[in-house]
Amino acid sequence: MSRAAVPNSAVPGGAADQPAAAAVIPPSRATSVVVVLAFSGIVVALMQTLIIPLVPMLPRLLRADAADATWAITATLLAGAVATPTMGRLGDMYGKRRMLLVSLGLMITGSVVAALSDTLLPMVVGRTLQGLSSGVIPLGISIMRDELPADRLGSATAMMSASLGVGGALGLPAAALLAQYTDWHVLFWASAGFGVVALALVLSLVPESQVRTGGRFDVVGALGLSVALICLLLAISKGAAWGWGSALTLSLFGAAVVVLLLWGRWELRTRQPLVDLRTTARRQVLLTNLASAVFGFAMFAMSLVMPQLLQLPTATGYGLGQSMLAVGLVMAPSGLVMMATAPLSARVSRLRGPKTTLMVGAAIVAAGYGINIVLMSATWHLVLVSCVIGAGIGFAYGAMPALVMSAVPNSETAAANSLNTLMRAIGTSVSSAVAGLVLARLTIPFGDTALPSQGGFRIVMAIGAGTALVALLIASFLPRRVPALPPAEPVPAAA
Repeated sequence: MSRAAVPNSAVPGGAADQPAAAAVIPPSRATSVVVVLAFSGIVVALMQTLIIPLVPMLPRLLRADAADATWAITATLLAGAVATPTMGRLGDMYGKRRMLLVSLGLMITGSVVAALSDTLLPMVVGRTLQGLSSGVIPLGISIMRDELPADRLGSATAMMSASLGVGGALGLPAAALLAQYTDWHVLFWASAGFGVVALALVLSLVPESQVRTGGRFDVVGALGLSVALICLLLAISKGAAWGWGSALTLSLFGAAVVVLLLWGRWELRTRQPLVDLRTTARRQVLLTNLASAVFGFAMFAMSLVMPQLLQLPTATGYGLGQSMLAVGLVMAPSGLVMMATAPLSARVSRLRGPKTTLMVGAAIVAAGYGINIVLMSATWHLVLVSCVIGAGIGFAYGAMPALVMSAVPNSETAAANSLNTLMRAIGTSVSSAVAGLVLARLTIPFGDTALPSQGGFRIVMAIGAGTALVALLIASFLPRRVPALPPAEPVPAAA
């Protein structure tokens, strides 16, 4: 039986529209759906910070050299980049809840494989499977758009979008605590357990959206984009180790450009593309994605600077000599602030529009980095800064899905949200490379080694503030009112 895409009617935060045919769940069930989807997002986001406390010990734990051990981190990044747009498109075609369940199943499987591993290869396999679950957050946002009452949509999507940062912030102290007092395998058994709980709750409480595009999956487009992203992110993440001017790094960058150009040509010519580039080129979608990439860069600088400042020896004159557990406790309040800020973000978007909300978030993040340049000599300074930056992230992350969904047809929301999530991930990857380069170049001698200098940390924070202001500038060019979308043409669904 085929389904047809249906015309839209207005939703909060923009002109794009909630389909009249979509089954809106009763208000009594809306809260449980929001909680379950946000919990699922937080569980998947935990995968970002789960392994951080183990990084210094990975070579010994996995009986591998230091360079090879980093693949346990890189594999997750690459898998997430490949899975996010693919799962989004499959969700639009075959059911968003169905793909959400597949993503959670992959995360559980990956966690079990990693929990059973004692060598590098199974760990990389497990971490790859965990990375393939990264589509959960954009899929959850799209389910909310299809199913929630209009008056709940703004705050719910803001909370779901913020779960990416909340999970990362709250996961660090929990992972550090488990790593310090238990066997390291417990980290992955715990993530598998949380995944099972999320899977069961989704099965029990989240309805399947009836909004589908149908049609055929663009296999060529998916493979092309995957190859381009793997080349790009591999060059970015490994460039420092391989050498930014090395033949391998430059070849990967070159291959990414060539494949992206060929992929773009294919997407414009095929009837049912993986990514509708014409929709993506709409002013609101294009600028939101560009701002998301720049904002992802700005956001991640905090995650790179603060842990090092906290853990460096006090003998340096600026290090605070704290443990990894203390690092997690300092960073954790930012996750709670993001969660608390999400409803406020939705309120500002409802009153002033999501464009204003994104600009406010970028300004707050820039102010947080500005404060950090001056205040970095005490633990409470960094708690304050992480909370300020967390508030800015909560505002901005709440605005991004509203901006995207108000400019795309309902039948393309999962793919559009997935692309936006991917742009943030690319921004964080570039941020990691740039910050690593700055801190590697600006060092001080300390015994038999060299450590990042205080000036290097200040430069990274200045770059973070500057990129947040660039995101604000980009957001200022977003239209205040979005032109109404044309009715979607009926597309037969796959059987």
